Amino acid sequence: MRIVIAGGHGQIALRLERLLAARGDEVAGIIRKAEQADDLREAGAEPVVLDLESASVDEVADRLRGADAAVFAAGAGPGSGVARKDTVDKAAAVLFADAAVKAGVRRFVIVSSMGADPRHQGDEIFDVYLRAKGEADAYVRGLDGLDWTILRPGQLTDDAGTGLVRLEARTGRGPIPRDDVAAVLAELVDTSATAGLTLELISGSAPVSVAVKSVAGN
Repeated sequence: MRIVIAGGHGQIALRLERLLAARGDEVAGIIRKAEQADDLREAGAEPVVLDLESASVDEVADRLRGADAAVFAAGAGPGSGVARKDTVDKAAAVLFADAAVKAGVRRFVIVSSMGADPRHQGDEIFDVYLRAKGEADAYVRGLDGLDWTILRPGQLTDDAGTGLVRLEARTGRGPIPRDDVAAVLAELVDTSATAGLTLELISGSAPVSVAVKSVAGN
């Protein structure tokens, strides 16, 4: 498969790139800064320098053409202000989804957040973030041109992955290592039977492949 990842230098994305490249997939990661390119090459991914906050739909679609799947793993990051929650966590996700439709890339996986909700109340930065992620999710759900899956991890940690997870429509809150989020994404990209599902993810007792097959109905 050829897989294009938005937010290619993110902590989850770099892990995902290594996993996909190791299994023989062709991976491209969209990055904002050229100086991040070597990190992607080291992970086995082709760096694509493109700023999703200023690019047009046509520009992004050009980078997506020929891909078998697209993964939106970009985020404004914890140090960013309110404005970038809207321009990255919402607007860039919408742009990437529109570009996937235009490029004919049906398989689309978006990394969201537990608690994401377009109706979430509050004015703190995290409130704005959850609202932006929820609005992006709602937009993606409305696109007939995508076979989308929305993944909502719990509290992200840098602990070593265990390969054991709980993946369900509702899991309740809990932690999840970024390693395991990447492992689940790698399985989801390859499992089109999870299209149309919004899934929460925390650490659990099921091996990743078993958890994904279970929600896919296999």
